Amino acid sequence: MSESCSPPAHPREFLVISLGQWDPQRSPEEIQAAIDRFYVWHAQLVAEGKMKVGQRLAKEGRRVTRTGIIDGPFSETKEVIGGYWFVIADTLDEAARLSSQNPCLECGLSYEIRPFESIRASAFAITSETPARSA
Repeated sequence: MSESCSPPAHPREFLVISLGQWDPQRSPEEIQAAIDRFYVWHAQLVAEGKMKVGQRLAKEGRRVTRTGIIDGPFSETKEVIGGYWFVIADTLDEAARLSSQNPCLECGLSYEIRPFESIRASAFAITSETPARSA
Protein backbone atom coordinates (compact mmCIF):
# COMPACT_ATOMS: atom_id res chain seq x y z
CA MET A 1 0.00 0.00 0.00
CA SER A 2 1.42 3.37 -0.98
CA GLU A 3 2.02 5.83 1.78
CA SER A 4 -0.24 8.33 0.00
CA CYS A 5 -3.21 5.93 0.51
CA SER A 6 -2.70 5.78 4.27
CA PRO A 7 -4.85 7.99 6.46
CA PRO A 8 -3.03 11.22 7.21
CA ALA A 9 -1.20 11.41 10.51
CA HIS A 10 -0.33 14.63 12.24
CA PRO A 11 2.18 16.75 10.30
CA ARG A 12 5.83 15.93 10.94
CA GLU A 13 9.23 17.19 9.86
CA PHE A 14 11.19 15.78 6.95
CA LEU A 15 14.82 16.63 6.25
CA VAL A 16 15.49 17.94 2.73
CA ILE A 17 19.11 17.60 1.65
CA SER A 18 20.25 19.68 -1.33
CA LEU A 19 22.51 17.63 -3.62
CA GLY A 20 24.58 18.30 -6.71
CA GLN A 21 26.01 21.32 -8.43
CA TRP A 22 24.69 23.92 -10.82
CA ASP A 23 24.30 22.80 -14.43
CA PRO A 24 27.42 24.04 -16.29
CA GLN A 25 25.28 24.75 -19.38
CA ARG A 26 23.27 27.36 -17.44
CA SER A 27 24.42 30.96 -17.36
CA PRO A 28 25.05 32.69 -14.04
CA GLU A 29 22.01 34.87 -14.78
CA GLU A 30 19.74 31.82 -15.22
CA ILE A 31 21.06 30.27 -12.02
CA GLN A 32 20.64 33.52 -10.08
CA ALA A 33 17.06 33.84 -11.32
CA ALA A 34 16.32 30.31 -10.01
CA ILE A 35 17.99 31.17 -6.68
CA ASP A 36 15.91 34.34 -6.39
CA ARG A 37 12.70 32.37 -7.13
CA PHE A 38 13.78 29.78 -4.53
CA TYR A 39 14.05 32.40 -1.77
CA VAL A 40 10.57 33.76 -2.59
CA TRP A 41 9.12 30.21 -2.71
CA HIS A 42 10.89 29.22 0.50
CA ALA A 43 9.80 32.35 2.41
CA GLN A 44 6.17 31.78 1.38
CA LEU A 45 6.24 28.14 2.56
CA VAL A 46 7.92 29.11 5.85
CA ALA A 47 5.19 31.74 6.38
CA GLU A 48 2.52 29.07 5.66
CA GLY A 49 4.11 26.67 8.18
CA LYS A 50 5.00 24.13 5.46
CA MET A 51 8.77 24.57 5.77
CA LYS A 52 11.34 25.47 8.38
CA VAL A 53 14.50 27.38 7.67
CA GLY A 54 17.66 25.36 7.08
CA GLN A 55 21.13 26.42 6.06
CA ARG A 56 23.59 26.33 3.20
CA LEU A 57 26.76 24.40 4.00
CA ALA A 58 30.26 25.86 3.67
CA LYS A 59 32.80 24.14 1.40
CA GLU A 60 35.22 23.17 4.16
CA GLY A 61 34.51 20.34 6.58
CA ARG A 62 35.89 17.52 8.68
CA ARG A 63 35.04 13.83 8.82
CA VAL A 64 35.39 12.17 12.23
CA THR A 65 35.93 8.41 12.19
CA ARG A 66 37.19 5.81 14.64
CA THR A 67 40.64 6.27 13.11
CA GLY A 68 40.78 10.04 13.40
CA ILE A 69 39.76 13.38 11.98
CA ILE A 70 40.10 13.94 8.24
CA ASP A 71 40.07 17.31 6.45
CA GLY A 72 37.37 17.79 3.81
CA PRO A 73 35.74 18.32 1.41
CA PHE A 74 35.39 14.66 0.63
CA SER A 75 35.95 13.79 -3.01
CA GLU A 76 34.73 10.23 -2.44
CA THR A 77 31.25 11.58 -1.75
CA LYS A 78 29.08 10.78 -4.78
CA GLU A 79 27.06 13.97 -4.49
CA VAL A 80 27.95 17.40 -3.19
CA ILE A 81 25.73 18.28 -0.23
CA GLY A 82 24.98 21.99 -0.53
CA GLY A 83 22.56 22.53 2.33
CA TYR A 84 19.43 21.40 4.10
CA TRP A 85 16.04 22.55 5.34
CA PHE A 86 12.89 21.01 6.73
CA VAL A 87 9.49 20.32 5.18
CA ILE A 88 6.38 19.94 7.33
CA ALA A 89 4.01 17.38 5.79
CA ASP A 90 1.72 14.48 6.68
CA THR A 91 3.58 11.93 4.54
CA LEU A 92 6.88 11.38 2.77
CA ASP A 93 5.05 11.54 -0.57
CA GLU A 94 3.60 14.94 0.33
CA ALA A 95 7.04 16.20 1.42
CA ALA A 96 8.50 15.02 -1.90
CA ARG A 97 5.71 16.69 -3.91
CA LEU A 98 6.28 19.96 -2.09
CA SER A 99 10.04 19.72 -2.66
CA SER A 100 9.48 18.98 -6.36
CA GLN A 101 8.31 22.61 -6.74
CA ASN A 102 11.77 23.96 -5.84
CA PRO A 103 12.85 26.38 -8.60
CA CYS A 104 16.51 25.28 -8.36
CA LEU A 105 15.68 21.83 -9.77
CA GLU A 106 15.72 23.31 -13.27
CA CYS A 107 19.37 24.33 -12.83
CA GLY A 108 20.80 20.94 -11.86
CA LEU A 109 20.26 20.46 -8.14
CA SER A 110 18.34 17.53 -6.69
CA TYR A 111 16.89 16.86 -3.26
CA GLU A 112 16.80 13.88 -0.95
CA ILE A 113 13.82 13.85 1.41
CA ARG A 114 14.22 11.80 4.59
CA PRO A 115 11.87 11.22 7.51
CA PHE A 116 13.27 11.20 11.02
CA GLU A 117 13.27 7.97 13.02
CA SER A 118 10.96 8.15 16.01
CA ILE A 119 12.74 5.38 17.92
CA ARG A 120 16.16 5.23 19.54
CA ALA A 121 19.00 3.50 17.73
CA SER A 122 19.42 -0.23 18.38
CA ALA A 123 22.01 -2.70 17.17
CA PHE A 124 19.18 -5.24 16.89
CA ALA A 125 16.89 -3.19 14.63
CA ILE A 126 17.21 -2.80 10.85
CA THR A 127 17.89 0.88 10.28
CA SER A 128 19.69 3.11 7.78
CA GLU A 129 22.98 2.27 9.56
CA THR A 130 22.49 -1.53 9.43
CA PRO A 131 24.80 -3.23 6.92
CA ALA A 132 23.37 -5.80 4.54
CA ARG A 133 23.71 -9.28 6.03
CA SER A 134 24.23 -12.52 4.14
CA ALA A 135 21.37 -15.00 4.33
